[in-house]
Amino acid sequence: MAPRLLIIDDDPTLLRFLKEFFEREGFTVDSAAGGQPALRLFFANRPDLVVVDVMMPGMDGWEVTARVRELADTPVIMLTAKSGEADKLRGFRLGVDDYVTKPFSLAELGARVAAVLARAAAGREKVDAIYRAGAITVDMKKRQALLDQTLLTLTPTEFRVLACLAERAGEAVSQEDLVERAWGVIRKEGGSALRRYIWFLRKKIEDDPESPKRLVTVRGFGYRLEK
Repeated sequence: MAPRLLIIDDDPTLLRFLKEFFEREGFTVDSAAGGQPALRLFFANRPDLVVVDVMMPGMDGWEVTARVRELADTPVIMLTAKSGEADKLRGFRLGVDDYVTKPFSLAELGARVAAVLARAAAGREKVDAIYRAGAITVDMKKRQALLDQTLLTLTPTEFRVLACLAERAGEAVSQEDLVERAWGVIRKEGGSALRRYIWFLRKKIEDDPESPKRLVTVRGFGYRLEK
């Protein structure tokens, strides 16, 4: 079955080009010019991936993503004319899977979509696994993580990073492996994005995030989740 995309953008020309491009690439495509109709399509058709523009009148891309994240782990790629650090940080905190700055080529966006879908499929292959690292338990089937039996509130990307580390608990995991697991591609800005997520995780699992004992840095290589 062809993957289903939901594309949301208030620019009708761009929306038409994106719909035509991805349909030629073999996708089933739903499209919407605003947040409210997009959410109706999302809940009706449950797409495999959402591509959403940030700057839209009324309900913007931030709110659409937040609504999607309330009920689903569907991958989200954000399109934006902004490339500032604060905007990317906000997107990552919402659990956005990738962040594409306008202008972009259709080929680039197509590659990003394929990579995110491949990463999502790889994650589903280990759906029944349970990983343990000290006081941390990661349940892939339930898509949840516990710290001393207390449920952690994690974004989808935080969950993926933690799952990758927990799967190899006690081992040093390279920065490149973590970036690829979290976003499906090696990104130019992947190192800085990963550092932000490591900090988010430390604030949730460490007694003192400034002096981590569970999620430690392996200098010049990556990170390790202690057993």
